[in-house]
This record gives sequence, C-alpha cells and structure tokens, in this order.
Amino acid sequence: MKKELTPFLTENYISKEYFCDREAELALLKKYAQNSVNITLLSNRRMGKSALIHRFFEDMEAENYACIYADIFATGNLKELTEELAAAIFKRFPQKHGFGRKFFDFLMGFRPVITYDALSGSPEIRFEHVTPVEYETTLRGLLTFLDTQNQKIIVAIDEFSQIAEYPEKKTEALLRTVVQTLNNTSFIFCGSKKHLMLEMFNTANRPFFSSTLTIGLDEIAADKYTAFITDKFAIHKRTVDSEAVAFILDWTLRHTYYTQFVCNAIFADGEKKIGIDVVKRVCDECLRVQQTTFMQYRSLLAPVQWRLLVGIAKEGSVTGPQAKDFLRKYNIGAASSVKSALNALCDKEMVCSIENPDKTAYRVYNVFLMRWLARTIKSL
Repeated sequence: MKKELTPFLTENYISKEYFCDREAELALLKKYAQNSVNITLLSNRRMGKSALIHRFFEDMEAENYACIYADIFATGNLKELTEELAAAIFKRFPQKHGFGRKFFDFLMGFRPVITYDALSGSPEIRFEHVTPVEYETTLRGLLTFLDTQNQKIIVAIDEFSQIAEYPEKKTEALLRTVVQTLNNTSFIFCGSKKHLMLEMFNTANRPFFSSTLTIGLDEIAADKYTAFITDKFAIHKRTVDSEAVAFILDWTLRHTYYTQFVCNAIFADGEKKIGIDVVKRVCDECLRVQQTTFMQYRSLLAPVQWRLLVGIAKEGSVTGPQAKDFLRKYNIGAASSVKSALNALCDKEMVCSIENPDKTAYRVYNVFLMRWLARTIKSL
C-alpha cells in the first residue's frame, strides 16, 4: 500500500497547499517589496519564518521577480558569508539559464572552487582569497552584479544577526554601504534572536539603523489553524473533532513547529476518527521519545538555572522572575542571582521573552521541554 504524504510539514517548504494562513504578513511583504522597501522579519525560532519567505517567493516569482534565499546561521566570518551568498545565487540561477551563464562567467573572475553536496546536490562555493579585503570586494561584486540585471531581485538573508558575531566587525557597515547603492534589489533580513536584531536595526549608532520596515511573526490565529487542521485531515478521509483540535492548539501554544509536529504524529498514527484520547496519547509519545535528551539538561545547567527553568515551565509564563513568591515557590534562591541565570537561559535559547505592551513575559522556548518539565519534575 502506498504511504500517504503527510499534509503537516515540520521541515522545508513544498507549496502553498501545505501552508497555513499568514495572509496579512504576505500582503505586507508584497506591498513593501514591490515598492523597494527593505524589511526586517522577526520571530522566535521555528515559528514558520523560513516557510513564510518561500511562500512569499512563490508569489513573487510568478510576477517575474528573481528571489534568492541564503541562510547564514552556520557562517562564522566574512569569508563564509560571501561563499554562502555566492552559492545561493548560483543555486537560483543554474549555469544552463541565460542569467546563470552570465553569473557563472562573472563568478569565474573570483577564482571559485565549485563542488556539489553528495546528498542534496546543492552547490558549494569556496574562494581562494587570502585577505578580508578580497572577500569584501567579492561580496560587493556579487550584490552589484545582481542589481545590474534587467530584473527585480529580492534577497532574503536568514539569521542575519549572525554577522554581529563575525571577527570582521565592519561587516555590518560593509553590507549597509552596498545595500543603499542598489536600485533593483530589495532585502528581507530575517532573524530569531530578536534582541540582537532589534539592536542592529533600532540603535542609532549601528549601520542599519532605521533602514528597514520591521514585521513581527506571531502565532497563527486559532480559527485559521483549526480550519487548516480540520481540512487537511478531511482531505485524507479522516475526521478530527473540535475538542481534539482545541487541545492540540492549547498544548502546543500554537507555536508553528510544535503544532505541525503533533499533527504530523497524529497523521502517522493512522486513526481515521481522531478524538481527544488519540491526541493525548500521541502528545504523551512526543514527550517520551525525547525524555533522554530532556534529562541531560539538569547536568548541563547551573543549579539556579535549572530551578529557574523548571519554575518558568510549571508556571507556563512568568512576568516577574525576581518576585519573592516565585523565588520561594521554586526554591530558586536570591533575586540577585536570577538576572544572570535568566540571561544565560535566554542566550542558550532555552527561555524566550514574549513582549507585550505593558510587560515582558518569559517562557520555555521548547514547548515539548516545557510540557515535560511541568509534568515530570515534582520537587526542587
């Protein structure tokens, strides 16, 4: 029997058929890209930011825009940034196409070494440059070359805050200098480290200050997600009752990755009639299979960090992590030690901040870890 392809994707983007909502964000991206306004796109990790970009690209490619996506999370310096961007352009414009032939000829002037990943087939480019100045010249040349083509270009750079970690501290200024000279190319700077991204684009003495429109990505509305989940199961001749869907959305906090993961697991379970009992069983399984990993965190964190993490998990979210009642309830210790522990957990991306108009709340980043801690750790 042929296995059904799940409609609930947890990785990669296939097509808009598997994409839920984000109509408002798509409309904003389209409106400002068509008017050559650069955009900063912010969200917590695994909220569907990359999928939104590819969904947006699908629409813009249909309008004859050329769209390029580069994820620079794994880069650590200007050299790797330049090579990642070159590979992204080369992947979008293969050598057999007219633009691709021109780009290939242009690229040859920088003496690249081009290889292909054995598994994915994606191009990998390495330059034999010696000095940072050569990489600056190459990076500037790549973007300028794109801009001189007779086509509108959109470049999305994911995890853009990574450039703040480079040893070449002038990378921000270099990019800003190049970007502001381009006429046919617009940019989407994406990031999940929101505090770093906000510093880069909202601090007066930083090169990118006030140079983009900022769009935040929050949870998908419950009614939109309910309709999506119900419809996708129905297409495959399965029914899911309203109580079960409500439990999924509440249990995963409508965080895109975890909602998709749970629905994916339920789909794989094979039940034709999905009620609350099926959903709870699958959710329990999601936690049990990750328990070994979760148990390791206790030995990897300082005692105060561990107790703070557990306290936040059990509360769901915390707006006063230094409040006396909270500290006493979870045996966390002195308020003076909480700030550094909280900063450490945020840096490790184990805790994230949720900004509201009147206050900031903190919750455990990994929803599955939060649920596991809340039900497993009985005392501190």
